[in-house]
Amino acid sequence: VFLLNYLTPLLGSSIMHLAVYVKQCMQTELRICMKVLSHSMWVGVLNFTKPGEQEAARCDTRAQLEERGCMGNDIISPMNTLTVTKNTALSTNAFVKDEPIQLRPQEVNLKLRPGLPRTFKLDFRRVEGYPVDLYYLMDLSYSMEDDLRSIKTLGNELFKALQGITKQGRIGFGSFVDKTVLPFTNTNPEKLKKPCEEKELFCQPAFGYRHVLSMTENKADFNREVDKQRISGNLDSPEGTLDAIMQAAVCGDRIGWRNSSTRLIVLTTDDGFHMAGDGKLAGILEPNDERCYMDKQLYTKSNDMDYPSVGQVASQLEKNNIQPIFAVTKNMENVYRELSRMIPKSEVGVLSEDSKNVVELIQAAYNRLSSKVTVTHDALPDNVRVTYTPLCPGGGPAGDKGVCDNVIVSFNVTVTADECIDRERSFLIGPLGIKDKLKVSLSTRCECECDDPKEENHKDCDRKGKVNCGMCSCNAGFVGQKCECAIGEKDESSLRAACRKDNGTECEGRGDCVCGICQCYVQQGGSTYYGTHCECENESCEKFQNKLCGGNGKCRCKICECNPEYEGTACQCKKSDEQCRTPSGSVCSGRGTCQCNQCKCIEGYQRPYCLTCPACQTPCITKGKCIECLGFQTGPFSKNCSQTCKSINEFEMVETLPPGKPCDVRDVENCRVFFIIKQLDGEDNYFAQILKTRECPELPNIYAIIGGSIAGVALIGLLILLIIKAILYMRDVKEFRRFENEQKKGKWTPGDNPLFMNATTTVANPTFTGE
Repeated sequence: VFLLNYLTPLLGSSIMHLAVYVKQCMQTELRICMKVLSHSMWVGVLNFTKPGEQEAARCDTRAQLEERGCMGNDIISPMNTLTVTKNTALSTNAFVKDEPIQLRPQEVNLKLRPGLPRTFKLDFRRVEGYPVDLYYLMDLSYSMEDDLRSIKTLGNELFKALQGITKQGRIGFGSFVDKTVLPFTNTNPEKLKKPCEEKELFCQPAFGYRHVLSMTENKADFNREVDKQRISGNLDSPEGTLDAIMQAAVCGDRIGWRNSSTRLIVLTTDDGFHMAGDGKLAGILEPNDERCYMDKQLYTKSNDMDYPSVGQVASQLEKNNIQPIFAVTKNMENVYRELSRMIPKSEVGVLSEDSKNVVELIQAAYNRLSSKVTVTHDALPDNVRVTYTPLCPGGGPAGDKGVCDNVIVSFNVTVTADECIDRERSFLIGPLGIKDKLKVSLSTRCECECDDPKEENHKDCDRKGKVNCGMCSCNAGFVGQKCECAIGEKDESSLRAACRKDNGTECEGRGDCVCGICQCYVQQGGSTYYGTHCECENESCEKFQNKLCGGNGKCRCKICECNPEYEGTACQCKKSDEQCRTPSGSVCSGRGTCQCNQCKCIEGYQRPYCLTCPACQTPCITKGKCIECLGFQTGPFSKNCSQTCKSINEFEMVETLPPGKPCDVRDVENCRVFFIIKQLDGEDNYFAQILKTRECPELPNIYAIIGGSIAGVALIGLLILLIIKAILYMRDVKEFRRFENEQKKGKWTPGDNPLFMNATTTVANPTFTGE
């Protein structure tokens, strides 16, 4: 398109690739013109472009093309067309046996130009007395026992209320509990037969969903079938509600939905619902496939297939034009209101404890549903948008749905195709819950209808091609804007390869490849791209103060060439180093360059003067061995000190160092050498002051060491002997005490030894009288 002239130097390769693609395919170039700008037009006359000007210049707005001298007949601009193929008038009378017409028009054919919207009017009028099919779907879990008793007595009132809505009303009945597998239902055989409490006499076996009565106008049939119903039961609180709704929606033949009727499902329950994924608790992994599985009035796949998701249920209800009314107890109101937000055209009402208000609830919900018309569409083709503008009081702004609170309503429907569509597509528009639909057949106009000359070898194409919408479409073996280049023995791909720099884009997207040579385009400002591959141009250099090269230089192939007194990538700076000079007079301390009067330091050093390098290793560490070598001629560098340590250009030995913390390093003799080192101008240039006196450790006292060692060994030996002696003494004491204890325990029998003779003999003096 014409914007390529401006965008190519700014956006680079993506636009360049687009430009090359445009040149290689004539029809593609026209399609791009038709779809990039919805109001762009094409010039189909010969010799419109100037030498060096790209063919994309043919695409522009009408005003720009007329300014260039184009006549109205030369400008091609396909517009949107709308053809109404079926537009039967709306039915005006009350419902009769014939199919009523409630939506107008019924079929339209749209041919759209990409990006250009088309609006048409859609009218809807609800026919009075339109048939109603009401399917009463009841939760028969044990907690709904009193509600079941109530509905058995409300059959006549329910039919009476339906007759008040329409004379063409019918009612059906179905019931549900839950899947008959653990953990949802007790699978004990006895409990499956009677899942209620023992005291309950009337209890039917556990089941998932049962269709009881198809749609009927017979009040007696309804009352009879409902009266047969018995309560059942399950284990957990949530019920198989979505299973039941899904089967009621997709089993239309079994339920008895009529083609021309307002379809209602009235669901009564006092508990929540299971949803997709809950079946995994029972080992059910097969997802719900949204198909009907009904045999002998029972849902046969209840225990084989997972619960449907809310989205699946909403989709099937909308597809089958069914509007649900959720009649629930107060404790479940919020749950089902959240569900209602996800299901279009649904209502929620609160049941009394025994469900006696269900008739009034249904009447109120039906009135709300029938008084509101919501228009939307089914699946749209890719890159197609539809918006609805309600033409009714309080209808709200335009959006992807249109809502009106009235019986006779109109909408402005706006359809936009953002891209070209390869073939005709169709989609349906209509009110939710109503059978009547508008079929929209859609195609796009991405081709120009040009009045081309019939001549096969036209003179303006060098007699080697024909004219296609003002451009030459060359015969085989010829290329070029005017088919002026004969390929000869070379194939076209090798010629085009010569126009690609580094196998990139042909002529950088800025020229035409003619016989292997790039013919560069003229830019919008009048200058021309140049270079072997049109890689150069003089209008995209860096700007300063909104001036190319700051007005202080010239742009040469995207690079600024500055005047002698200026510098910088955009010539934005005067040459000066005043702000870069240190107090010593050096520029950036010899560790950087002065650019735009600011120092650009080498890596690690910081501005403004590149004096410090926080991340660099301190010279106290890196220059320690050189200090030892220069000051005391020792260390690993001593043999080649002058060459190895050239970075310390000056040093001096001093008696004392200036105040401050000095550096220190240990030499080969383990002495501490103290010094101060300063960095001079330059990256590796230092001055050092070295303290003459080293701090060396004192020599050890050998005699004290030997004497101490001997004394220590003797002391240790004596200590060992004392420990051994103590251990032996303690052992002896222990043995003696054990001996004494054993001696005390000994018991001896007293007796005289007959062989024993006392060693003492007593002799009495016979003459002794004792006086």
